[in-house]
Amino acid sequence: MDVKLEELSFTYFPDNYRWSHGLLIGLNMAPWGGAEIGEVNRIGLRLQKSVGNDNVWFREWSREARTVEDRGRERIGDGHTISGAQYLQRASAYYHVGERFLQPKSKDGNDAYKRGVTCFRDAAKYVKRPRMEHVSIPYEGTSLPAIYVHAEPANRGGKVPAVVFFDGLDVTKEIQYFKGVADLVARGIACLIVDGPGNGESIRFRELYLHHETERYATPAWEYLAARPEVDAKRIGVMAISLGGYYAPRAAAFEQRYACCLAWGAQWDYQKIWLDRFERLARAVTPALSVASQHILWVVNAKSQEEALKRLEPFKLDGVVQKITCPFLMLHGEGDEQIPLSEAQKCFDAVGSKQKTMKLFTREEGGYHHCQIDNQSICSAYMWDWLEQVLKPER
Repeated sequence: MDVKLEELSFTYFPDNYRWSHGLLIGLNMAPWGGAEIGEVNRIGLRLQKSVGNDNVWFREWSREARTVEDRGRERIGDGHTISGAQYLQRASAYYHVGERFLQPKSKDGNDAYKRGVTCFRDAAKYVKRPRMEHVSIPYEGTSLPAIYVHAEPANRGGKVPAVVFFDGLDVTKEIQYFKGVADLVARGIACLIVDGPGNGESIRFRELYLHHETERYATPAWEYLAARPEVDAKRIGVMAISLGGYYAPRAAAFEQRYACCLAWGAQWDYQKIWLDRFERLARAVTPALSVASQHILWVVNAKSQEEALKRLEPFKLDGVVQKITCPFLMLHGEGDEQIPLSEAQKCFDAVGSKQKTMKLFTREEGGYHHCQIDNQSICSAYMWDWLEQVLKPER
């Protein structure tokens, strides 16, 4: 007889996987200044009687975000720019966590999202360490918005290595920053966080939809970094989270100037994943999703599930990852409810790199859920240690 093991992850809404996952995204930014546990708890308490109502989710996160933003701007106005910037960073994160579930997108949602972008941009003016620049990456007649986070001055002996950090299906460059990027750049590795097609500002304000040819924007991102005078073009890596377990391997396979590849989350056949999800929804069985199911139609610009599945057909890594030659790291949680371990193993086994590592986070150590949502700190420490070992920043 199977015995259901006790859930070790902090599950704020026990009967709603998506909302619990979303609240953890907020909480897990706290170590890097993206959240205050007390503020997130206030939001959670106000949501308890409306679990599953995404309009209420948006309203309460936006309400807290605006309160925190106003306090931050007041502090900046009084000359307390550092503390004010800290408030603005948290407000940015709250706006974006709140907007994630809205489908269809709305003017109110886009306005809140834009406030989040502006809060982060304004905070960056006053944050001294790490130093951040908002930059644009040329892309097929337009550009992609990105944040360049400078390497800390631990590298005094010459050029620094760097990593391109792409989003997943449903996160943003601002949220990505609060996944430990400050710890990465403190190791002497610069980071370029990019809203690629289908993500963040790129889809909301530039109507750049998701497509399977990641190299079309991964190459311009590499070339942007290589052109920066402080970056060593021979030591530029690529990484991405969740669905980014497709983006990063595809990028490294077809843009072989990348020096290493980090798949924070696994993919193999993404169309198959969504076919299973749609079938479950048809049976009124709620799959483990981190966003509303309509999100996938929006990002691929489809009007139906059938059209979305057609557009997802080329999102397969068989025949792709075999081309990877650089050092490769895959992370996966043994309790991942979104992507089966078997899919992760298929991808890892097929990767062509001679130097490849698969890190499986276990229930015992923590980080065993999707993209280590239950323990962000031990995951980022593992990733940054690996990148430090591979890209060898000077000391």
